[in-house]
Amino acid sequence: MILIKISIAVMTITEQTKQRPTTQRLGRTLRAPALATLAASAALALAACGGTAAPQSADAPTTGAHGEHSAAGSEVEAAAPRLVLTHDGGLTVIEAATGHVAAEFPLEGFNRVNPAGDGRHVLISTAGGFQVLDMGSWSEQHGDHLHHFTTTPALENLSFPAEKPGHVVTHGGKTALFDDGTGKVQVFNPESLGAEELPLTQDFTSASAHHGVAVQLADDKLIVTNGNSESRDGASLLDKPAADGTRAALASSDQCPGVHGEAAAQGDAVVLGCQDGILLIKDGTMTKLNSPDSYGRIGNQAGSDESPVVLGDYKKDKDAELERPQQFSLTDTATGKLRVVPIDYSYSFRSLARGPKGEALILGTDGKLHIHDAGSGAESAAISVTAPWEEPLEWQQPRPAIFVDGATAYVSDPAAKKFHVVDLAAAAVTASHAVPHTPNELTGIAG
Repeated sequence: MILIKISIAVMTITEQTKQRPTTQRLGRTLRAPALATLAASAALALAACGGTAAPQSADAPTTGAHGEHSAAGSEVEAAAPRLVLTHDGGLTVIEAATGHVAAEFPLEGFNRVNPAGDGRHVLISTAGGFQVLDMGSWSEQHGDHLHHFTTTPALENLSFPAEKPGHVVTHGGKTALFDDGTGKVQVFNPESLGAEELPLTQDFTSASAHHGVAVQLADDKLIVTNGNSESRDGASLLDKPAADGTRAALASSDQCPGVHGEAAAQGDAVVLGCQDGILLIKDGTMTKLNSPDSYGRIGNQAGSDESPVVLGDYKKDKDAELERPQQFSLTDTATGKLRVVPIDYSYSFRSLARGPKGEALILGTDGKLHIHDAGSGAESAAISVTAPWEEPLEWQQPRPAIFVDGATAYVSDPAAKKFHVVDLAAAAVTASHAVPHTPNELTGIAG
């Protein structure tokens, strides 16, 4: 294939501007790279929380360190998973096993939270960029086993700059950040995140700024959406960068109107949502899978390494101010078949997740966590978790959200100011904990 210098994009390797040095972390070694790797350890931690050296109760929270990275952690018996909840005016880091508040951080504005991809850090989409939050819980490889540590969480003086920080995607051991304000993509190795400076990034700039997403594949190929501030119509698959920084276009599609969201499935397949189906990227090719309806929008997806099937939402009323869907989609990336499954409840974009065996999880407005078989769509369990709720008209407003770590699901409950712990294997709520603020977004780390 002839190398094409793509005029719509520029690829450079840059070193981010060094931030003001903070206290150096001592004894930092290899960490387990992802939540799935530590699922078994995290499950054990629910029975015996390692916690911080002096855990705080929910009614006596501490203020976390701003820009001060704790020098060393205390070793604990088991991995200590932690959650971070956003709320009006800040963030709260919570011990997942006990509900104790590990730290609180005031942070103005509407903030979004995303796992950084290393099992320890979270990236906060906030004013000016993607700010690094050290959750203060991690594991280090030592031969054939792990050692587990905790320390006080810290909101670092480190931020990947962005005018409008958007999607954060971790795939193939790399994390890709998309700036909706400029169309710039920054890709980095999350294992290189530290306390003193940002890691090196591979930077790519789209032709036009848009609400987009990028996925870096394990072989350094890059998937990036195409569009502008008024419309989005597809994506391109670009080869790994040449010596001069250019990338060859391996495949491209303009058959994905309203392209939004992404998910990866077993077999290194990646999908992007369209207003009329799914764009499947697999084995170097792009394939459009059409919805059964002329307008069948899939905008949010959840994938699993344990399944070739991707779970997605599905909306079919183009003129609705806010459609509250009563069906979801299952896309088999192995067969290329898209299935729409009718249900008797609704859900929101924060409702989709996957179980440890690839089960499709949907947090319904009926207050139940529904477990569906990803192959057939059949429901195997419906666990009562919250009171019934209705999706608010404004997408930034709080509503129940789900985060899954191994065989445990955590569900936020804004109406009750709580979060609930769900054992997916037992199909039961095992604990409920009060939180000091009305929770909005939710994510976490395995520790």
